[in-house]
Amino acid sequence: METLEEKVALVTGGTGGIGSAICQRLANEGAKIITTYRNEEKANAWKTAQNFDVSIYACDVSSYEECLKLHDTVIQDYDRVDILINNAGITRDSSFKKQTAEKWNAVISTNLDSAFNMSHQFVNGMAERGFGRVINISSINGQKGQFGQTNYSAAKAGLHGFSMALAQETARKGITVNTVSPGYIATEMVMAVPKDVRDRIIDGIPVGRLGKPEEIAALVTFLCTDDASFITGANLAVNGGQHMH
Repeated sequence: METLEEKVALVTGGTGGIGSAICQRLANEGAKIITTYRNEEKANAWKTAQNFDVSIYACDVSSYEECLKLHDTVIQDYDRVDILINNAGITRDSSFKKQTAEKWNAVISTNLDSAFNMSHQFVNGMAERGFGRVINISSINGQKGQFGQTNYSAAKAGLHGFSMALAQETARKGITVNTVSPGYIATEMVMAVPKDVRDRIIDGIPVGRLGKPEEIAALVTFLCTDDASFITGANLAVNGGQHMH
């Protein structure tokens, strides 16, 4: 795989488990890394722990206005963004009966609206330069649904609809737009689940283990290269065979 030397990559939610792995792998391949945060203390601690150069900017990706401000700052500092990874996401789980408008709106705005908010800032610049990569991080639960996650499943399914439509609009501009749908990955959030529950999850995964953040990062990085320039509008599942589709 060729390197991504001198490419500028913006990863939303880069301080989380999957986001960190994506930032690290892209940096290893030579990309300049930018990420966003909402919690400054957590973000600064994360940045200190990394062994690669990364610029972090405050941005609530659910806010179009904040994404617009981020665009202006990033273009001033870096001149362009070649790669956009829409990775930021939250959960607010509850059964539909107990689901509130507040929980619904929080998840839809952070997990789905954010893909529009961020892509709208940077895709035109990619088109002008004749190269771009947009990768939307969805979820197995956007493909199969999940009890207690009507909000999350709807948002994550919506991401792929967004990818397919945007892919068609940008294909002749040198931009690819794809979705990556991880299954259960050994992040801090998943490892915090009680062991008996985690064991039941693993029992349902044909390969017999949780995924690794680095495995998601490897696929995302490949999609950023010229080798993947014929892949667009795809939804790539990385779930150990838990949901085949």
